Amino acid sequence: MALEVKLEAFEGPLDLLLHLIDKNKVDIYDIPIVEITDQYLEYIHQMDQTDMNVMSEFLVMAATLLDIKCKMLLPIEVNEEGEEEDPRAELVQKLLEYKMYKYMSFELRDRQMDAKRAYYKVPTIPPEVAAYKEPIDYGVLLQDVNLGKLHTIFQATLKRQVDKIDPIRSQFGKIEKDEVNIEEKSRYIEQYILAHTNFSFRKLLEKQHSKMEMIVAFLVVLELMKVGKIEVQQEDIFGDIIIHTKKLETIES
Repeated sequence: MALEVKLEAFEGPLDLLLHLIDKNKVDIYDIPIVEITDQYLEYIHQMDQTDMNVMSEFLVMAATLLDIKCKMLLPIEVNEEGEEEDPRAELVQKLLEYKMYKYMSFELRDRQMDAKRAYYKVPTIPPEVAAYKEPIDYGVLLQDVNLGKLHTIFQATLKRQVDKIDPIRSQFGKIEKDEVNIEEKSRYIEQYILAHTNFSFRKLLEKQHSKMEMIVAFLVVLELMKVGKIEVQQEDIFGDIIIHTKKLETIES
């Protein structure tokens, strides 16, 4: 009569390797590769080989273990930094990562099971109780307050206000808005220009009281030049501009 052996089900080759390491009570950083490989191959020989997708994963790990076993028999290799390379290092790193995720899954499963046993009740507090507010005893609330503490609080408040001031922006000046009626100013400058036969453009600008008025005067001069009511003359590149009036009628608004 054949002896039936019931094998434990493992989620994958890494799960089986962790089981063998725990079973043999060996250090995961110093795996006895020969002994673990032999036990791993023995388990594969006893596996149900009907599911080839699962079987292929275990066979790939078996090939990896045999490759590491062969490298362990060869002379130890040294990397560029002069350190000895362990052929098991990559496998150990994968086992540690798998072990971490496995324990995390156990923790999440336990939390899910604990959550199923948690119940809560909708609060049924009477409106009178919910609306109740305990009266404030200002005598008790202010019993430790004195002039010294009030002064300290006041100074701290002032300091916070000072800290809010930007040391750079606070030095900026204010930009004043020029209140100029563009239509009235344009009509005034137009009448002034047409009332003078010849005059200096620079003197016209000097009569203005703000930058906005100078801009309006310049635009009016350009408009009168456009419609042909004035002519401008400049002898030198940086010389003064002389304006000659050709007609006395004004531009229609």
